[in-house]
Amino acid sequence: MKTYTNEALLSPVLDDDGAPFWQYAAQGELRIQACSDCGELRFPPRPCCPHCHSFESEWRKMSGRGRVWSYVIPHPPLLPAYAEQAPYNAIVVELAEAPRIRLVGNLVSGPEAPLNSVLPERLRIGARVQVAFTEVNGMSVPRWVLERA
Repeated sequence: MKTYTNEALLSPVLDDDGAPFWQYAAQGELRIQACSDCGELRFPPRPCCPHCHSFESEWRKMSGRGRVWSYVIPHPPLLPAYAEQAPYNAIVVELAEAPRIRLVGNLVSGPEAPLNSVLPERLRIGARVQVAFTEVNGMSVPRWVLERA
């Protein structure tokens, strides 16, 4: 696993509700918070279920598969630390098991590849992807690779 240590790169902000998400990511698992009472999945994590108002929750393991729901190529990169990696993408992924759950990340050619490893013309809405975790500033973050047919 390639480790990115540029402290100017964005790192996740930890809070009590989302901490388990990042703990599972560090183990290479994509888990989503679910209500223990009604079973509804929710993201971002929060203390109360928006459907039944229960405060009981659990973390369900996902396959890590999804599809590109949307994407953007930032022009110009908004933060200086990202300028050397331009052009790169930011994608929104709709999870296969939970189409209402969408995660933001980057489409890369492999888990250790740089952000600019997928050419912009290869991006497609609906492309099937698989999660791949990469360490950034000491935290394991989800990135996405094209699913092999």
